[in-house]
Amino acid sequence: MLKCWLKLLCLVPAIAGTLLTVPAYAAKPTWDQVANVKDAAERLAKLQRSAGANGVLKFLDACYRTHTLASKFTQGLEACMAQDYMHSQVLASIYAKLPPEARSKPDALTPETIAKSMGDRFAVIVNQYAISAEQTAAFKRTVDTHAFPIFLKAVFPNAEAAPSAQPDAKK
Repeated sequence: MLKCWLKLLCLVPAIAGTLLTVPAYAAKPTWDQVANVKDAAERLAKLQRSAGANGVLKFLDACYRTHTLASKFTQGLEACMAQDYMHSQVLASIYAKLPPEARSKPDALTPETIAKSMGDRFAVIVNQYAISAEQTAAFKRTVDTHAFPIFLKAVFPNAEAAPSAQPDAKK
């Protein structure tokens, strides 16, 4: 079961190389991407609070299975990706803080495995819908700027410093 979830988990800076090597995107999205990722952040925070990480993973699995059936890149798939990106970055940040001996177990999650899984999922979507490197970079900036603060504030309201949006992949 854990291996199944590992395929659904992850992103960190390791994904950047994978995402930035794709052909031009066929058409620019027609929806308000800032509003879409903000809404995705609010919904992700509610889901995280009510169902925890496992609930988020189940939701993301269903989200991707549904939205990748479309012939064109959709607002819903963009929201799945934004939620996956935020959740995976926070998860990687949390796992990066575990002692090395806890992360050395064969079935243990590490920031690197989280990043690789996220990168693999995003690479499939980027290739399937021919999303350009420029659009991928713009998506990441939009989520980092507009959605991440909403998600982090909602999930960690009392934290002096929420987990970093950019976990150190070297740990």
